[in-house]
Amino acid sequence: MTNEDRERLRKTMMDKVAGLKEELIELKELTQPEAPDCAIGRVSRMDAINNRSVNEAAIRKKQLKLSKLEQALEKIGSADFGKCSRCGEEIPWGRIAIIPESTLCIRCASR
Repeated sequence: MTNEDRERLRKTMMDKVAGLKEELIELKELTQPEAPDCAIGRVSRMDAINNRSVNEAAIRKKQLKLSKLEQALEKIGSADFGKCSRCGEEIPWGRIAIIPESTLCIRCASR
């Protein structure tokens, strides 16, 4: 991986991190509890509870992806970046370009 590739990847990752942070803010606003004095019916309240569960699951998933991207950003300058953490082989550029937080090559990830 060339330095130019790393810089391009760093920018892409930083854009993804910024986007995830914005999405997390929006999702957290959507999961705010309903006020008990809010005049909504029983069915509407059940819908709100269900939507909240879905949003909380999305928050956990996005927080995990954000954490992995931030870790990858910290490692991008090191010699270990782009190497499989299990077998030590180079992770193909195509995989890193699509999933920059990848720590496993395709072979190890599919095991």
